[in-house]
Amino acid sequence: MSEPPRTPREPVRPLPPTPSGGESRKPRLSDLQARLLTASILIPYVLFAIAKGGLWVLGTVLVVTLVALREFYGLIEDKGAHPIAGFGLGAGAALPVVAYLGNEYHATVLLTVTLLVVMILQLGRREIAESLASISGTFFGIFYVGWLLSHAVVLREFHDVITTRYGPEGAARLGVMPDTGAYLLVFTLGVVVLCDAGAYFAGHAWGRTKLAPRISPGKSVEGAVGGVVAGTVGGLVLKGLFDLWWPELSACMSWLSAGIFAFLLSPVAILGDLVESLLKRDAQVKDAGTVLPGMGGLLDRIDSPLLAIPVMYYLMLFDAFLRLT
Repeated sequence: MSEPPRTPREPVRPLPPTPSGGESRKPRLSDLQARLLTASILIPYVLFAIAKGGLWVLGTVLVVTLVALREFYGLIEDKGAHPIAGFGLGAGAALPVVAYLGNEYHATVLLTVTLLVVMILQLGRREIAESLASISGTFFGIFYVGWLLSHAVVLREFHDVITTRYGPEGAARLGVMPDTGAYLLVFTLGVVVLCDAGAYFAGHAWGRTKLAPRISPGKSVEGAVGGVVAGTVGGLVLKGLFDLWWPELSACMSWLSAGIFAFLLSPVAILGDLVESLLKRDAQVKDAGTVLPGMGGLLDRIDSPLLAIPVMYYLMLFDAFLRLT
């Protein structure tokens, strides 16, 4: 007796976007308290890890990569797709390790190999109706979280990067010391945090014109301008503080460069926030995760640094190239 014909599986299709209307919910007092408590633990630890450098930074980046990448794959799964999560997590974690043992070039080579492996693995899966979504989602997660965040490792070890490229004499001419990367990483994160704070307060005080109403209705052009101003001024303040107490660390950056870099990093931070908001709105979720009380997921916290850290790294490389050629 012949079996009835099987109904073809419906291919993965994007879910409709979340409506942008509705009132924004004000955080409860308990939410604010949880947020402040989480920040009071995270900020000192991050500064401690940056100051120690080496395996402390690598270990922190590894943990953040694994958790944030798992949250990202959760967003894709909410859309009905099935990324190759196990391989994606392994490849994402391998990128910062390779960057630590080598540099960003070696991480980029690994990223290329990773794409080839993802495609080969997809060939062996039983379901082929979602191949495009699976390959795209798996690889984009590795790139978006693993590769971008691996730049935090090479930025902290910027002295080794410059010494490899230009020798000890080049590092000396640039004023790059063994712990200069600590200043560069703190400078980048400080600009991002101050830009976010400036955008929040300026938006609440003067926000009228929507910046991206379909992606993040709460963000305004006025808030973005306030964020850029706060981030730029904050970068100059950080430069001044390091010049006052740790001048050997900030000697690699002139005041003009500090102002230009902070001005450029601020809109990049805003863009990073908008990109993650776009992903969450498409997946119809408020937060990417719940691992941080009062703050949501790790991916929600690193959305701006994910773009700002690589930009800062390549700005410093470009600055070194201009000064030594």
